[in-house]
Amino acid sequence: MRILLTGHNGYLGTVMTSFIQKYGHEVVGLDTDYFEDCILGPEPQAVPSLRKDIRDIVIEDLYGFDAVIHLANLCNDPLGNLDPQLTRRINHFASVRLAKSAKKAGIGRFLFASSCSMYGSGSRDDVLTEEAILSPLTPYAEAKVQTELELAMLASDNFSPVYLRNATAYGFSPRLRADLVLNNLVCWAYTTGKVKIMSDGTPWRPVVHAKDIALAFLCALEAPAETIHNEAFNVGRNGENYQVRDLAEIVRQIVPNCQVELAGQNNPDPRDYRVDFTKIETKLPGFKPCWTAQLGAQQLYEVFQKVGLTLEDFQGCKYIRLKQLNYLLREKKLDKSLRWTGKKLIGISSEA
Repeated sequence: MRILLTGHNGYLGTVMTSFIQKYGHEVVGLDTDYFEDCILGPEPQAVPSLRKDIRDIVIEDLYGFDAVIHLANLCNDPLGNLDPQLTRRINHFASVRLAKSAKKAGIGRFLFASSCSMYGSGSRDDVLTEEAILSPLTPYAEAKVQTELELAMLASDNFSPVYLRNATAYGFSPRLRADLVLNNLVCWAYTTGKVKIMSDGTPWRPVVHAKDIALAFLCALEAPAETIHNEAFNVGRNGENYQVRDLAEIVRQIVPNCQVELAGQNNPDPRDYRVDFTKIETKLPGFKPCWTAQLGAQQLYEVFQKVGLTLEDFQGCKYIRLKQLNYLLREKKLDKSLRWTGKKLIGISSEA
């Protein structure tokens, strides 16, 4: 299959691009490249790509593809709070517009990177399935909910939207994100000797490795249309729901000579949910996730040793998305609408 993968140069995109290529699919990327200089290493594998803002995609960009994997968005809750209306325009309106154009271009399958954050604050007594009530607490999560609802209206005999509700991602990527909970805890432990928890440690989170997310998208890409048509799938692994304090303890046991520190014990996090992943394991039998939080923390610790991650790097712009965008805004490289000011976006690159 020939795949257009939006956000291919991001945290998940760099992992997913190479993963899907290994299974014989042709990948063309699309990215505005806010984070092109945010490399932990090694350099991501180059693929033919279109450097373009997803708000500016036209139908001519989409001809000749069999499927779209749509990752590109303002990618977490603090970033979504930067400008709630801008988050809605990029994460919601532009996503729906892209899907409508994909349908008109004759693309049969549209894989949307949704999020378990839509569950917001579930009952601690419940493990939430895809049928659970959605209770988004942030502009980011609200945009995911609204996008799913509108994509469902586009479903037809010739167009299959799929909603992959990713648990909180973790693990190595050439474009590391240090603003994800497990990644963040390992960064603190390695660079300071303290596993800093920025809440009271009690909220529940489902977590999933970036490579297991890539596997889920591959399975949805290759599944029969009737299996995935207009379906939502929680993406993660049963047994991988943790309270944040439990993730911190995992990190403490892996990174030598570190201690857990409750830095936000008076600042409880209202996002609190446990998630069930039975549906994806049942309906997509090729989805056999193999990573655990413990293995992921070990992987990150070994990578940080190899590259010599410093506290300055960790707390700088390279690995925290909100800080990078604020830097680009401060330097007037982006305008207030998050469009490049002095950099011309270019067309298809033939790099491969």
